[in-house]
Amino acid sequence: MIRYFSIVLIILLAVLSIGAAAAYAEYVINVQGAAVFTEKNDIRIPGNSGTKFSLSDDLSADTAYTGRLEAGYIHKERDYFGIVIAPLSVDSHGSVDRDISFAGTTFPANTDLDATFRFDSYRITWRRKLVSRDDLNVWLGISGNIRDAAITVEGGGQQATKANTGFVPLINFLIDWRFSRPWSFRIAGDALVGPQGRAEDVLFTMLYDVNAATKVFAGYRILEGGANNDEVYTFSLFSYAVAGMEVSF
Repeated sequence: MIRYFSIVLIILLAVLSIGAAAAYAEYVINVQGAAVFTEKNDIRIPGNSGTKFSLSDDLSADTAYTGRLEAGYIHKERDYFGIVIAPLSVDSHGSVDRDISFAGTTFPANTDLDATFRFDSYRITWRRKLVSRDDLNVWLGISGNIRDAAITVEGGGQQATKANTGFVPLINFLIDWRFSRPWSFRIAGDALVGPQGRAEDVLFTMLYDVNAATKVFAGYRILEGGANNDEVYTFSLFSYAVAGMEVSF
């Protein structure tokens, strides 16, 4: 379902872009690759009765490799409209010296366990340029994020999965500081903290202008968030080593 939704978003973006072409639109495509390291991944399912354990401390989390696509256009040099497709899947392995109750299934102590934490994000973003200088651009806006998430644990002939699909509004921001051409520094991301949980997805990166239309970059992304309620307890922190390319036309 989410794959079909993302296709619809891409088609919608293309249609809007065609309509905006006569209004001095600048098109932007940003492609990223990353190695992802798990700093924290604590879960308890259900949140009010499951066993709290860690997919990174009690189990050993693999380094994950993933990509990200951002595509959009800038209308009249001040309004950006775009989409983000950001998949993430991390595998963990090991055993725990106590019984684990997860999603209605009990895994006995010292059972060899395999777990997969999946958190795919699909976003629509609008932001407006608030500061426009030769050396500094500041943008602020909103994103609508659809998360397609699931945690699966299996071992000892048993398997249990907790899936969750939902919508979260986020504050979007981007700061570009061109401190020494062709070099620049960027902070960009989405974040929100509320009573039901929190989410932060922020990139810190150095960019190099290959030419007027192409930038290459490398940096660090932090992805952090979680929720604590009767249904789920999950708090995670991931570090990304990121490299990519941005093309404008």
